[in-house]
Amino acid sequence: MASSPFERTQRVAVLGGGPGGYEAALAAAQLGAEVTLVERVGVGGSAVLTDVVPSKSLIATADAAVAISEASDLGVQFYAKGGDGKPLKPQVAINLAAVNKRLLALARQQSDDMRATLIEAGVRLISGHGRVEGPNAVVVSTGPGGTDFDRIEADTLVVSVGASPRELDSAKPDGERILTWTQLYDMKALPEHLIVVGSGVTGAEFASAYMNLGAKVTLISSRDQVLPGEDEDAAHVLEKVFKRGGMQVLAKSRADKVERQGEGVVVTLSDGRTVEGSHCLMAVGSIPNTRGIGLEEAGVELTESGHVRVNKVARTSVPNIYAVGDCTNFFPLASVASMQGRTAVFHALGDIVIPLEQRKITSNIFTAPEIATVGWGEADVEAGVADGIVYKLPLSANPRAKMMGIKDGFVKIVARKGSGTVIGGVIVAPKASELIYPIAVAVERRLTVDQVSRVFAAYPSLSGSITDATRAMHLFNIS
Repeated sequence: MASSPFERTQRVAVLGGGPGGYEAALAAAQLGAEVTLVERVGVGGSAVLTDVVPSKSLIATADAAVAISEASDLGVQFYAKGGDGKPLKPQVAINLAAVNKRLLALARQQSDDMRATLIEAGVRLISGHGRVEGPNAVVVSTGPGGTDFDRIEADTLVVSVGASPRELDSAKPDGERILTWTQLYDMKALPEHLIVVGSGVTGAEFASAYMNLGAKVTLISSRDQVLPGEDEDAAHVLEKVFKRGGMQVLAKSRADKVERQGEGVVVTLSDGRTVEGSHCLMAVGSIPNTRGIGLEEAGVELTESGHVRVNKVARTSVPNIYAVGDCTNFFPLASVASMQGRTAVFHALGDIVIPLEQRKITSNIFTAPEIATVGWGEADVEAGVADGIVYKLPLSANPRAKMMGIKDGFVKIVARKGSGTVIGGVIVAPKASELIYPIAVAVERRLTVDQVSRVFAAYPSLSGSITDATRAMHLFNIS
């Protein structure tokens, strides 16, 4: 353990072991603090155990299924010989029970690895339900029925309690037919007809995954497009892919109630129409796990929705209490929670800290194709919020995309007028989460389109479209 820069060892208590709490505890230990982390379900929290890790593992399986089914477009064909010696074309089969068993095992392994890292760093781990008691203590219920308690005194508290799926009284999940995204992994077979209520990021990701696994999917969106609030061109591409794959997308349709009916479900829309299916996934947002854990009594300010109000260094209204992750009003991404955790500890313990800026956050939607964004968008330019120029280059112009059989997607760059500084970007492509990184670096380091265009991209490569787009922007009158 590193030696402490303080005369007295600082005590840090972290409530919640999700991505933000994990990084906060690890950073504090590396800075020489005495660290205790309280977690009730396991290190990594719901992000690792029931959300991000298992859902993206499921999506990886769906991507593999698509790769097999579309291999014939590249001249790769799968055949088996029948009894008469003639070729038979086999079907792609999904063993969902085996898929779910694998992804839950991966999640548990990731949790175990994170736990081992914390222990090696010297973090004390306590399993139980924690509650803030004033600005300098956490009380943990460790025994059955809340009979045993452990009190942790601390100089700095970091709250990282996450969020849970929002449940509606008119569509109560039963864990069998009406499901939240944490309950999907109990299914033993692919749903015959999955109805997804909610077309935000979670709804779109699971709708995409189950469609590609072979299920019939109906997506109910209360807005006029999937992924409301995202780049309009990206949403349009995704909706086209959904419909081409056989998904029914019901736009401007609000689900009033969801009811169990025999071995299936019935969704009643606000206009009286009904949709029948075998299962229904409710993807209608989440609520922070901040109720009843002593935050308000300690003086921590919450928003009307129950999120902890924090500043750019994750500090709350109480100077020595910080909050990170989905329980805050900042930005609900695992990567952001991790950065908030480190930032909070650096600030609390006097290390160098750079306040977080939302416009520099990279986000990704793990549909097929993926949608990655960073910085200012085209809508911001059109609204006059950002003074920029937008250039979009379809992936169909990219030679590597042609070789790979990629039909959909684009690279979009947003640059500031006058200087040509890259201020944003959108990529719609397979593995857009990987391709967005150079644009994110450009936004962070305030690089111009000319500077980005001078970086060598391998030929042929999908990343070459970034270079091509920035080269094209050199020809624009950006003054």
